[in-house]
Amino acid sequence: MKKRVLFLCTDNSSRSQMAEGIANYYWSDQVDAFSAGTQESFVNPTSIEVMQEIGIDISKHQSKNLSKFDGQSFDYVITLCGDANETCPLYIGGTKKTHIGFDDPAKVAGTHNESLCEFRRVRDEIKEKLTNFLKAELIIY
Repeated sequence: MKKRVLFLCTDNSSRSQMAEGIANYYWSDQVDAFSAGTQESFVNPTSIEVMQEIGIDISKHQSKNLSKFDGQSFDYVITLCGDANETCPLYIGGTKKTHIGFDDPAKVAGTHNESLCEFRRVRDEIKEKLTNFLKAELIIY
């Protein structure tokens, strides 16, 4: 049976969107991944761009508020930023809440190239840390 995983971040625009895309792309046979934010925003175009570089299309994703998942249960709720971790200290629908923090790539000021480098770095870090976590929790093999 697939494990349901919810990734939480503040705006549901970058980190949580990338995590959802990565989990559903690499482990769709073992995981149903979703993402939400403590507030609704938009999917960052640079997130879409760097995910496309590795063959993952998140261009149809939409930013969602956590309330969209009211009444649903998850096997894991994973916060990806400190604000979401503090704002959502307990998520009733999740049997296990975990925090795996990542820098916010959208906060990098500079050229588009500098921004791309930061988004790529965070994307790759998300993939690595999620792989390690999901293997350790025996969700994926």
